[in-house]
Amino acid sequence: MRKPVSLRAEAMSRSFGRHVAVQPLDLEITSTTSLGIVGESGSGKSTLSRLLVGLDRPTEGRVTLDGADVAQLLRSRAGTRDLRRTVQYVAQDTFSSFDPRRTLRDAVATPLRVLRGLDRDAAEAEILPVLDLLKLERRMLERYPAQLSGGQRQRFALARSLVVKPRILLCDEVVSALDVSVQGAVLNMIRDFCESEEVGLGFVSHGLPATAFVADELLVMCRGEVVEHGPTQQVLDAPTHPYTVTLLDAYRRGPRPLLDVSA
Repeated sequence: MRKPVSLRAEAMSRSFGRHVAVQPLDLEITSTTSLGIVGESGSGKSTLSRLLVGLDRPTEGRVTLDGADVAQLLRSRAGTRDLRRTVQYVAQDTFSSFDPRRTLRDAVATPLRVLRGLDRDAAEAEILPVLDLLKLERRMLERYPAQLSGGQRQRFALARSLVVKPRILLCDEVVSALDVSVQGAVLNMIRDFCESEEVGLGFVSHGLPATAFVADELLVMCRGEVVEHGPTQQVLDAPTHPYTVTLLDAYRRGPRPLLDVSA
């Protein structure tokens, strides 16, 4: 077993003027845990995910990786490389996360060259098994981002992060653009990959069923505040906050059953 890695938020908050997007909170994601962060649009969950990976800076408090301040790591090239090699982030907006002038082969291979120092042949050997895992055709590597559907781009964004072999993976709405028919397969793949490779998972979503499937712990956010945090089954069986009860009731009354992840 590899040495565990810890990503922590310590008394962290984020404000934009008078608007408090994330109220003060403490949390931890390790390379042996999976945390689901769930809430409706505007709850602050995506802002929280960006803070955790250093794409935004907290107004108060800090984020640490194995005790090292993430803000300090980002001040040096070596620190940034170590952070990106250890923690990977898959954003919800996949269109803007790809350079439209570069093929998908270049996009997926670049982090392997920059973060792991692999040459073209070695990078190819790492990329192809991940594409197969995500059910992406290899010929798509020659295409450009605009030539893919939203769901295909989302899976390529996931592939780009997985090839790095991070210790912690942060996913922001990674199945929201996928057809329901393939959501279950992708969720199974994420969970199995994280368990087999000892990768910690932070899974951000408004979809409670998907989040509960991949996460051992649930953190529920409402208007920037953490209103519930505990083991997944405990939160589902005995929620203590009215907002969590409302979320659960909404899914149970919804027109579709809870997501089938048996695929």
